[in-house]
Amino acid sequence: MQMISTEKAPKAIGPYSQAVKYENLLFISGQIAIDPETNKFVNGSAEEQTELIMKNIGAILDEAGLNFDHVIKTTIYLKRISDFEKVNNVYSKFFKNHKPARATVEVSNLPKNALVEIEVIAGI
Repeated sequence: MQMISTEKAPKAIGPYSQAVKYENLLFISGQIAIDPETNKFVNGSAEEQTELIMKNIGAILDEAGLNFDHVIKTTIYLKRISDFEKVNNVYSKFFKNHKPARATVEVSNLPKNALVEIEVIAGI
């Protein structure tokens, strides 16, 4: 098992790793809209939060030598399921022809009162 960490993505806000590589899999912890330069939460719209989250996920993938084409599965947590289409529009820009498996669920609350959290499993 190998911990993956980059300064180009936000530091963990709890006792966990940005990502963990295990055999041929990379597990990226749930990401919310935290600016990696300031390590502060960006309280924007669902679209703005999703854009930053996906960029942060991209930085973590890059640190592991991967990209979005390596993503096998994502899970999206939404504070409001009514944001599904808005989040989907931003999310889809990061996956061109590759479409990983995905689950999207509405939750009652997220850290920092975020609107969106996304976690990723990638194959190496």
